[in-house]
Amino acid sequence: MSETEPKPPSGPHERRPATAREAKALGHPLRLRIMRECVLRERTNKELADRLDTAPGTVLYHVRRLLDAGLLVAAPVRTGGGGALEKPYRASTASWWLDGPLRNLGPVERNAPLQAFQDELAQAGPESVHGYARFALHLSDEQREELDRRITAILDEYVATDHERRDQPAYGGIVLLHRLAD
Repeated sequence: MSETEPKPPSGPHERRPATAREAKALGHPLRLRIMRECVLRERTNKELADRLDTAPGTVLYHVRRLLDAGLLVAAPVRTGGGGALEKPYRASTASWWLDGPLRNLGPVERNAPLQAFQDELAQAGPESVHGYARFALHLSDEQREELDRRITAILDEYVATDHERRDQPAYGGIVLLHRLAD
């Protein structure tokens, strides 16, 4: 692993509540997409703007919010193709270990992960879908909590060991459990 790749976890992780700054930073779909891009590899502001089809100034504004919250970190400056110095960023692993970071935000912010996922899926195309499960279940509060805990535990295990599979293709996904309207 190079020194510029995200470092693997140093030990067991436990979820913790998000700070107000972290929650606010995660409440915007473009910021979530920036983090996804920077988890896969270090990216400069220009690379992010090109990949996200967004103005560099807009991207920089959101990058700064993520840096301020500790969700992105500046990687070492590098020399680009034309000899210019480039300042890349990489995602920290902090956001994964936050427990319900959007829970206390408004409906627009709580919808940010869905919007980011839809945007990423649209960019990747329908042929990128490799698995799909849609369901309706009757669950008590305790059963819902158990299902959520078990799914999260499996995902935590894969996230904590992702550094071991950097030579494999990257996959994204979303698990969403919601109460159906009556």
